[in-house]
Amino acid sequence: MISEKMERLGRHRSVIREIFEYGNRRRAEIGAENVFDFSLGNPSVPAPREVNEVLLRLLTEEDSCSLHGYTSAAGDAGVRQAIADYITKTHNSPADASLIYLTVGAAAALAVSLRALLSDGGGDEVVVFVPYFPEYRVFIEAAGGRAVEVPVREGDFMIDPDRLAASLTEKTRAVIVNSPNNPTGTVLSEENIKELCAVLREAEEKFGHPIYLIADEPYRELVYGGVTVPYLPNCYPDTLVCYSFSKSLSIPGERIGYIAVSPEARDAEAVYAAVMGAGRALGYVCAPAIFQKMIPHLLGKTADLAVYQKNRDRLLTALSDYGYECVRPDGAFYLFVRALEEDAISFCERAKRHELLLVPSDGFGCTGYVRIAYCVTPEQIERALPAFRALAEEYKTEKNHG
Repeated sequence: MISEKMERLGRHRSVIREIFEYGNRRRAEIGAENVFDFSLGNPSVPAPREVNEVLLRLLTEEDSCSLHGYTSAAGDAGVRQAIADYITKTHNSPADASLIYLTVGAAAALAVSLRALLSDGGGDEVVVFVPYFPEYRVFIEAAGGRAVEVPVREGDFMIDPDRLAASLTEKTRAVIVNSPNNPTGTVLSEENIKELCAVLREAEEKFGHPIYLIADEPYRELVYGGVTVPYLPNCYPDTLVCYSFSKSLSIPGERIGYIAVSPEARDAEAVYAAVMGAGRALGYVCAPAIFQKMIPHLLGKTADLAVYQKNRDRLLTALSDYGYECVRPDGAFYLFVRALEEDAISFCERAKRHELLLVPSDGFGCTGYVRIAYCVTPEQIERALPAFRALAEEYKTEKNHG
């Protein structure tokens, strides 16, 4: 016998991955230049030159056994201290190296955090704001919890504090916040975060136990036009930050990130012990050593993120001109666009006729939209614009003859 749940997950990949694999097949059939793949958040901007320089220096100057050997289960002590110092300096927020856990990217950080916070078979609940990254549900359910979906406001895609308050129960253990957001590109305002925190503090008092805020932050540095991303531990002490260097440094394949438990969190040491235990139970101890040791040399560095803003502006202007209704993103590298028919899945299937690979919002928990990952080359966007125009014209023609 095998786990039926795990078999289902293995046979049915996320809709994002399914579309990406379809794109791989089409590229092999008709050539990569003829496929306009906007499915996967895979950065096209090269990593900064410092990444290769640091890795080469480590490979030539560091002791080989140290570089390729195990670190402490939680990660190298010096690396954790460097991260803590950076957090304190950059965000003016207390951080403790003994409360930082190095992970294999943000996915492992989320999986470990949820497993640490949720009790076995207790029916614990985790709030996710719709639309949300689909793997949240997978991680929550794998940890024995239940995902509670709370829609954001339709107009500005901010958190609705009244809806949040109505969703919280004595079984609520955590709330996941992703800002800048995947899939909308929305950055939560400081005012909206204060509303969120006020609701959670009131609920903590009402139910008599902590409700932890899990800040999923792989896109923290990807913001435009002077927009700032508030650091959530400064607003709400009971916070775990899940960070990844994948997007900021354009190194998603290296899978390196961390969990930072706020020193001001209630029972911070116990929470961290649970993080350590969850990492052990899941087999996630000791993130890749060479990439751990790269981190102190690259804190504060980023790839050329200005390319994403240029892509956003070009795509947003063109699609709006063609008649698409777009949510203006202040961060990340995703454009959330209303489908030209009610059924977003059907719309995406029609888009495939033009070799446009878009992700329907159904996979993110809502209907009627598509996500466009514009972390592609500017050249791909230019080549794709006629296809977007032709797709819009098809719908206009049908409407006029309807």
